Amino acid sequence: MNSVADDTVNHLYGTWRKQRGWNPLEVVDAEGCYFKDSSGRRYLDFSSQLACVNLGHKNTNVINAIKSYAEKLPYIAPSFTCEIKAEAGRLLSEIMPSMLRKFFFSTSGTEANEAALKMARLYTKRHKIISRYRSYHGSTAASISITGDVRRWYVEDSNSVPGTVFAPDPYCYRCPLGLSYPDCGVACVEYVNYMLNNEGNVAAVIVEPVVGANGVIVPPPEYLPKLRKITREHEALLIVDEVMSGWGRTGEWFAVNHWQVDPDILTTAKGLTSSYIPLGLTATSKAVSDFFDDNLFPHGHTFGAHPLALATAVAVINEYRRLNLVELSRKRGEYLGKRLKELEQKHESVGEVRGLGLFWAVDLTKNKKTREPFNLPKDKYTGKPIMVDMVASEMMKRGVYCMSWINNLVVAPPLIIGEEDIDKGVEVLDQALKLADEKAERSH
Repeated sequence: MNSVADDTVNHLYGTWRKQRGWNPLEVVDAEGCYFKDSSGRRYLDFSSQLACVNLGHKNTNVINAIKSYAEKLPYIAPSFTCEIKAEAGRLLSEIMPSMLRKFFFSTSGTEANEAALKMARLYTKRHKIISRYRSYHGSTAASISITGDVRRWYVEDSNSVPGTVFAPDPYCYRCPLGLSYPDCGVACVEYVNYMLNNEGNVAAVIVEPVVGANGVIVPPPEYLPKLRKITREHEALLIVDEVMSGWGRTGEWFAVNHWQVDPDILTTAKGLTSSYIPLGLTATSKAVSDFFDDNLFPHGHTFGAHPLALATAVAVINEYRRLNLVELSRKRGEYLGKRLKELEQKHESVGEVRGLGLFWAVDLTKNKKTREPFNLPKDKYTGKPIMVDMVASEMMKRGVYCMSWINNLVVAPPLIIGEEDIDKGVEVLDQALKLADEKAERSH
């Protein structure tokens, strides 16, 4: 009889990888900030899986809400309504940025972005989208076309939508323009103004307010307010992708709140249901929603506004409030940031630690003076060994799971994490970074 892992590999696809050599870990249980494999070993979930299990595993109130609604109304078509659909809309209107008044439900962040792009293009009667290179917005045709990172490279000739132009990132540690903040005058956002003056036909600018997998890049304080001003001057919509950065992750309900910026469209998923059931959300301003009062809204999904997913979302939002997790994320985030900053001072291989709330990146470098990274995006494309993957693998050996991508470790534990578990995760990371230190020292 084959093992669970054998049957998985024989019959299913692993994502974002060559299939040969895939050997997935069998997970049999999870609770709180930990999950357990088939041998009984426990792992600290130091990245909330994919920065998505914000409430931690097995929240009883959320599980009971799912059970209860499954017994009441397991499915209705999106053209109907029900009590939980109305309640979800009311709750969202209470916590979303003030300009966002109407909502469309899908089943993922990718689909939320697909809807946002379609809305923006219809509303503005323009086609082009300005995105950024250090971004990930999804894997379907339109959303992969606005993804800046290496995942787009594999499919852009065969499975993407033309019309995206990419802007420089507010990545101050390794500025794409070779400048230094604050003397730069935030040239990266001024460049967007230049693009809008010269591109024409731009429907929207889409950004992750705090970049997710591509390094938890927190922009300079002037960046988003300036971007909002520039997009308004050019009558282009501002879309913020808060799939990762929303739902208390950065110490605010949504990351844009740090800069008091009101977008035209906000997309999110992940923490909306703590990922217990798939659900995506596209939130729009009154101006955008008013447009569709008298113009066809040509979009929908069989599983859109699924009652079980909405029951989950309502329960999760209530848990965020009951447990005061947005404020707790700020408080615990200060402690996590302090502990991670200690590693920046200690390790030759740690170039920069940055983040907000419980959303942090450890950015590796071969050389602290030159800031040369261990790996570039092309290394992922060609299959070259990736240093952060080696560090993450070493952490797993020591009982801590942490996301890794290109040159960054993404530390994003459940919002319920305590200081004792933060200490455990940081101590394991401290030990694992010795691998990178040795490589950095040899490269000098």
